[in-house]
Amino acid sequence: MAQSSVRIVTEVHDEPHIEGRRVTVRRIQGLVEGAEKSAEEVAEQLDLDVADVYGALQYYHSHPDEMAAVERQRAEREAAAREAGAVSLSELKDDESA
Repeated sequence: MAQSSVRIVTEVHDEPHIEGRRVTVRRIQGLVEGAEKSAEEVAEQLDLDVADVYGALQYYHSHPDEMAAVERQRAEREAAAREAGAVSLSELKDDESA
């Protein structure tokens, strides 16, 4: 089985991201599979090599338990922030336009 040359680490975000960058595996997966952008579009948008995008997708799908834990942790942080009175960017934009 071929090994990816893209190194995925957790040193910046406490979640998997491309080494030397702040781009998370989850963000790349969301753009490619959630927003249905091509790997090439995402690579251009984030100033990455296409191999980085495919490496992140490979990591995402090869580590489902870890990625599910990352999603749970993020949801918990967002809920705690909302309980503390934080608002989302879209809510701030809505307030500005009102």
